[in-house]
Amino acid sequence: MLLRPAHITLDELHAIHAGCESLVMDPQALPGIEASAAVVRRAAEGSVPVYGVNTGFGKLASTRISETDLATLQLNLIRSHSVGVGEPLAPAVVRLMLAIKAASLARGHSGVRPVVIDTLLAVHNAGLIPYVPSQGSVGASGDLAPLSHLTLALLGEGDFLVDGQRQPAAAALLAKKIAPLQLQAKEGLALINGTQTSTALALHALFSFEPVLESALVIGALTVDAARGSDGPFDPRIHALRGQPGQIDVAQYYRALLQGSAIRASHEEGDDRVQDPYCLRCQPQVVGACLDQLRHAALVLLREANAVTDNPLVFAEDGAMISGGNFHAEPVALAADAMACAIAEVGAIAERRIAMLIDSGVSRLPPFLTPNAGLNSGFMIAHVTAAALASENKSLAHPASVDSLPTSANQEDHVSMATFAARRLQAMIANVAYILSIELLAAAQGIDFLRPLQSSPALEQVHALLRAQCPSMMEDRYLAPDIEAASSLVRGGELAHILRTLPALPALWIPV
Repeated sequence: MLLRPAHITLDELHAIHAGCESLVMDPQALPGIEASAAVVRRAAEGSVPVYGVNTGFGKLASTRISETDLATLQLNLIRSHSVGVGEPLAPAVVRLMLAIKAASLARGHSGVRPVVIDTLLAVHNAGLIPYVPSQGSVGASGDLAPLSHLTLALLGEGDFLVDGQRQPAAAALLAKKIAPLQLQAKEGLALINGTQTSTALALHALFSFEPVLESALVIGALTVDAARGSDGPFDPRIHALRGQPGQIDVAQYYRALLQGSAIRASHEEGDDRVQDPYCLRCQPQVVGACLDQLRHAALVLLREANAVTDNPLVFAEDGAMISGGNFHAEPVALAADAMACAIAEVGAIAERRIAMLIDSGVSRLPPFLTPNAGLNSGFMIAHVTAAALASENKSLAHPASVDSLPTSANQEDHVSMATFAARRLQAMIANVAYILSIELLAAAQGIDFLRPLQSSPALEQVHALLRAQCPSMMEDRYLAPDIEAASSLVRGGELAHILRTLPALPALWIPV
């Protein structure tokens, strides 16, 4: 893949995340890279203090560093800032970090030599994953600790994950015939100043949630049929009057999924229910609003992945080096918080649909979806699990961006907490996937009670996929393995594929 600084697409980021692309820097970026490096070289040789080039860092910015110590200054920066803790970041996240850091530096406003970018791409293309602890960044002044660990590996002093095993960086680089990077003026600072960790984590969540969200649409439609709900609430005229794009699209997804259902046709007349519960009727309004938030987050993250976010910035056209605050990850933090609310709500309405299905007074299905309730508990406690997970997500959805703790002796006195805001999304996605798995089992059980009536062709595919792994539960049995099997369908993309193959539907993500 040709990596084009400032012009990377969401699809390209998705491919990098999946690990299926070797990266080549656009050669048109080279003149700008070399021009900005020349500005830094002149500054390093001059007498004027320039932050991060010939001064200390943070609160120590007024401390002048001699020309003979400039390379040592950068090396010490990386060593002293490699203080992360916790489990290592997932390889998909680190791949994104390597790629978008290279793309940011290649914009020609960071003052690094081409060899810095070449080393980032060589490590990526060799399949080496720097060992980066996941905790220790407050998302301002850059993702300092995680990016320092990434850089330390490039220097041959940290560690890599090689085939899942932690290995000293020097040996791993030698095995791949990659020369350890030797830093010059400003290069260490350029590598660790920036929002690449928080951005990569948020993109990781966006890409991880995509098949789960599509599964939520498919399972929600299956529940409509299992409860013999109406498709009237999905009428396009309703949604056109409101004009919310996500709502309009979600209603269209549901119409397509329910098209041709004999179950729906069976109760179009003689059904005394006037309106369905909100968990069925308001799915376009709720999930559509979530989709709008996720689409906005995708746009923010795409901008950030293409941005220059280190400090100071170099403007080669007039030789200026200007200190600013692009390293502050507030856009990422707010986008991640919006994603958290959307993810939690997708799970919350799914939990309500499960509660509706097991309530015979509402769904008109057997109590707890078992034909011999009392002797059998059916889905009673599976719903309790879903409720527990939905409650967890409510706590995890508390916004991280509203918190700030001053750092660096109050020099860095407002921070974004974007890194945690994005990192916590993975636990939320896992919770939603399990809630949807329980709903899938419950909805399929509801369909079984309506036989010989058939659902729509699309939803019958869903039912068959599940039943190939999980038989109907007409008497109590050990259900946890079924939940795990259903979760694999939710997260693995099989249900999403059914939605994607329906004709003439809008893309989940608006092209950005």
